[in-house]
Amino acid sequence: MVERLRAWGQPFLSYHPGLVRDTLAYHGCAELFQDVHTELIQYRRAQMIRQGIISDELNVDSHLQRENGSCPLMPEEVGLLLRAMGYPSKTIIYLAGSQTFGGQRLLIPLRAMFANLVDRTSLCSKTELSDLVGPETPLPSDIFQLPRPKSESEIKEEWNRAGPRPRPLPPPPERRIYPHEKEGWYGWITETDKEPNPSPRDLRMQAHRLLWDALDYIISVEADAFFPGFNNDGSGWPDFSGLVMGQRLYERASSRTYRPDRKTIAALFDITRGNMYHPKHDWTFSVKEHLNKSLSEEGLIRQSLLSKPNSFLSHPLPECSCRISSLELTKQIEGKDG
Repeated sequence: MVERLRAWGQPFLSYHPGLVRDTLAYHGCAELFQDVHTELIQYRRAQMIRQGIISDELNVDSHLQRENGSCPLMPEEVGLLLRAMGYPSKTIIYLAGSQTFGGQRLLIPLRAMFANLVDRTSLCSKTELSDLVGPETPLPSDIFQLPRPKSESEIKEEWNRAGPRPRPLPPPPERRIYPHEKEGWYGWITETDKEPNPSPRDLRMQAHRLLWDALDYIISVEADAFFPGFNNDGSGWPDFSGLVMGQRLYERASSRTYRPDRKTIAALFDITRGNMYHPKHDWTFSVKEHLNKSLSEEGLIRQSLLSKPNSFLSHPLPECSCRISSLELTKQIEGKDG
């Protein structure tokens, strides 16, 4: 996959959105989405509260969290940042991550700005990806079954048990749940308020996503530039972008790895929210100045202060750097490889 990206004859940038359902629920970023996705994040946040993972309230002001830098950058915002940095529309951007919560709808603005937005499905065929998984035992298909309609006698019995008169009119008949609304891993939300346990098919898909994440991790480490949509999530465990940034720093400290301050970026976007696609020159200059500083020593120091309390894997220097002075190596030894 890396060779196929290199074969295009130009550098490529890897971008990991960091839009993971657990992360969004942990920080309370539900209001940044719409429709069923907001509800799904709130379901997961309520589950985390019951499990004791979160001690905060269920409803949180997501826009305040975004201003504090606790929410991931949206793909549209990343596209505007890259365009402000001077990246041309033909830039190759590899989309890392096995799943982007919110679906392809969120990626439409980014694809409009950068036509060469590719992922593993663009570089590999279905056969190549399935060969990595290997043979698997077939699972029974999830057959959608409509609920049994109530008989006329049951409806009359419920009406008689409704209580003393005067009574309101009976509720309208329940809307039919169509099969296309049941498709997908979020189909349970149309029938119940409690999220069911993952099915065997869901568990198998989670295992596949671990493999896709491993592929994307290698490509992100080898990329000419890397832009994280979210890192330093505060959970105490290293996240995908944090691990990539740490390994890129360890192997090639001079690699082009952006370390944006999401709080500063949110403030910049609030300035030009009504004119995002045609910002003023001073706004573009501010974005360039901030992102260039994130590539330099200032960005390394800020990243170190944020990541060290959680995990040194996101910033392995100087723990994993060589501390032997070159003056102490008095005798050189030549190995078989020269």
